[in-house]
Amino acid sequence: MNEFDAQLENLALTPAQAWRKLREGNSRFVSDRTDHPNQDALRRHSLINSQYPFAVIFGCSDSRLAAEIIFDLGLGDVFVVRTAGHVIDAAALGSLEYSVDLLNVPLIVVLGHDSCGAVTATIRSVETGHMPPGFIRDLVEHITPSVIAANRNGIHDVNTTVVEHVQQTTHRLVEQSRLISNAVDEGRTAVIGVTYRLAEGKAEMVSGFGVL
Repeated sequence: MNEFDAQLENLALTPAQAWRKLREGNSRFVSDRTDHPNQDALRRHSLINSQYPFAVIFGCSDSRLAAEIIFDLGLGDVFVVRTAGHVIDAAALGSLEYSVDLLNVPLIVVLGHDSCGAVTATIRSVETGHMPPGFIRDLVEHITPSVIAANRNGIHDVNTTVVEHVQQTTHRLVEQSRLISNAVDEGRTAVIGVTYRLAEGKAEMVSGFGVL
């Protein structure tokens, strides 16, 4: 299979097949059997005029959460959007809609992780009533509803709150974007929430919208 055929194969993946491909890559990463695919000069040149990513990863900006590494992927495989605490803002939402509407990506993955600094800061602000300075406050304000929802369910530790925040984010994406919700309803795209454990390197699905 040549590079062009391989890219078209990515485009033809269903949401379920895209998630399976991510799981297989993460399994290789966890077991230290990574292939490091699509990272050579041939792949680089094949992507000059077009791209066919099979998933979009909306993840936290944390330096320990590099999507292409933890899912053992390469150039052109995934469209990546990152903000601290995977906070949804207009630019992030527009980027996600671009991936669905123009790149026809069949899977959106909201990727959170344990020991998240943004979630930790929000928990602290909710507990103390003190807000952080500058635009860090904006991050905290966006994450606060997830922390409140977690507290309502008796959840107060950071890592379980991260799970709640990932679940809340997947819900908000579908709720806030008509374009994404339509794609989910039509079966063209699924939106799933995934949490990553730093020590193990393992990614697990914790929520989802659409057919998988």
